[in-house]
Amino acid sequence: MKIITTSIPDVLIIEPRVFGDSRGFFFESFNQKDFSQATGLDVNFVQDNHSRSAKGVLRGLHYQIRQPQGKLVRVVRGAVFDVSVDIRKSSPTFGRWVGVELTEDNYRQLWIPPGFAHGFYVLSDSADFLYKTTEYYVPDLDRSLLWSDPEINISWPINAGTQPVISAKDTNAARLADAELFE
Repeated sequence: MKIITTSIPDVLIIEPRVFGDSRGFFFESFNQKDFSQATGLDVNFVQDNHSRSAKGVLRGLHYQIRQPQGKLVRVVRGAVFDVSVDIRKSSPTFGRWVGVELTEDNYRQLWIPPGFAHGFYVLSDSADFLYKTTEYYVPDLDRSLLWSDPEINISWPINAGTQPVISAKDTNAARLADAELFE
């Protein structure tokens, strides 16, 4: 496994070793011991999630307050532009974001630590997105940060004249200045 640092040191790109031949491929998508040794993190995943989205769907930016979730995310079909935003007020990278393209062909995974808002935009006809979380989902603690907040200024790869497909919840999400955040 190869660990690639991003412009926000706490957010990590993980590239597994992929073994392939004319029959197909094999890789370990997760190994607790190897993950801990490679990242220096001792995490315990408690929930796996799977979502499928059509082209042009933008999900996020989501986070869970008071029981923040660390997430290990990947795409098993299609391609997405995945974004993490640091919403820890005491962090030197507060309000900054990292964007990474995750595809079925690059096998990359992204570690998003607790204290970050997370979202993605679907680049392919559809995408199957998998993620492991370090805390259980609690609907009452679920929050959304506005994907288009000019204070954060994410450079989403959305073609000019195209509007992303967004849920009502995400359309009405809070701006960073008004959101419930982490200390």
